Amino acid sequence: MYICEILSVGTELLLGDIVNTNAQFLSKELAALGIAVLRHSTVGDNPARLADALREALARSDLVITTGGLGPTEDDITRAVCCEVLGEALRRDEAIVEKMRDYFRQRGIEMPKNNEKQALVPQNGTVFANNNGTAPGLAIEKDGKCVIMVPGPPRELIPMFQNALKPFLKKFSGGLIVSHTVYTMGVGESKLAARVAEFLAGENPTVAPYAKSGEAQLRVTASGSTVEEAEALCAPLLTAIRERLGALVYGVDVGSIENAVVERLRQRGRKLAVAESCTGGYIAKRITDVPGASQVFDCGIVSYAESVKTALLGVSPESLRQYSAVSEQVAGEMAEGVRRLGNVDYGLAATGYAGPQSTAQNGKAAGETAGMSWVALAHAGGVTAEQVLTGRPEDRDFNRYVTASRALNLLRLHLDSVATR
Repeated sequence: MYICEILSVGTELLLGDIVNTNAQFLSKELAALGIAVLRHSTVGDNPARLADALREALARSDLVITTGGLGPTEDDITRAVCCEVLGEALRRDEAIVEKMRDYFRQRGIEMPKNNEKQALVPQNGTVFANNNGTAPGLAIEKDGKCVIMVPGPPRELIPMFQNALKPFLKKFSGGLIVSHTVYTMGVGESKLAARVAEFLAGENPTVAPYAKSGEAQLRVTASGSTVEEAEALCAPLLTAIRERLGALVYGVDVGSIENAVVERLRQRGRKLAVAESCTGGYIAKRITDVPGASQVFDCGIVSYAESVKTALLGVSPESLRQYSAVSEQVAGEMAEGVRRLGNVDYGLAATGYAGPQSTAQNGKAAGETAGMSWVALAHAGGVTAEQVLTGRPEDRDFNRYVTASRALNLLRLHLDSVATR
């Protein structure tokens, strides 16, 4: 199997100005091709440090993929440094110059002179077309090693990889790898691992647990000479995991709980409305992030103030006085109210203390309340509610995200239970 290393170039990465999503994307894609990525490195826009990093990478890896540093400015050094390290001369490609001129011409802009730098390519290298920018991708193969250079912007890198690099990389593939993700909610990573402990020791396929915000996942991966062979290895294990975990599993390869919920609603021809307090529209936002959500989503009400809870959703002032705005009773009345308001099948509600705060409602200290919420679902058979305790009173974003997830999961569990009756 070929050993690969990803070398990301850019001072902005070291400063934390941007998140390196390219390394994540490339690692997943390379794994699917059967190419083992054993190291990620990041280096700034410094020729000497980049040259040192590249020499070190070539000493231990067969294939090095660099991202970034192919632009037209002085700090775009990847092309020149890679050619210098590999002893490869650069030549000017007039076809690339003309393509760049067309790129700028179509935008009504005269091409700056410094863009011509991007037409310099290795004398004996491979050039990958960039149909979404001006910097072509490049590859140099020498002495049993290969260096591939791709542009940094994901909008350029991703289509270039899919259209040009993937066919080029097939010769480095050590077989095909298939991976599936089992999504669960309601159990932490350690407990999940304990539940499926007997499956974790396998070598092909393998099972690995991962902790995510408010949920946990299992990655099932198998390798084979063909996709069909790898899938055949995964299938019985996926079935066994689903049988073992039951209702904790909300899907395989579904991407998110909102995807799972929207798809279930769509399949059943049901509609949803939401009422939110502490989540501030987060549930509605996540639902409407899913393409096709308009088929299942009716409306969302952000009822932060108690006066809005009573006026729009019909929450009883007596319930607010007796139980507080963050209570099972009020969450249930919010869910019933928005279901009635939208005239839909389901009303989903969330109310809680997102934190952090010095003093919460009812005079309780933040440590007693922040990170606590109630979610509720109103349906034809009544109201179902659940308390959420995140254990993170200082993490407002986490609390809002997890509360929204648990609300969506409450609906998912109901939809699954109805489907099995």
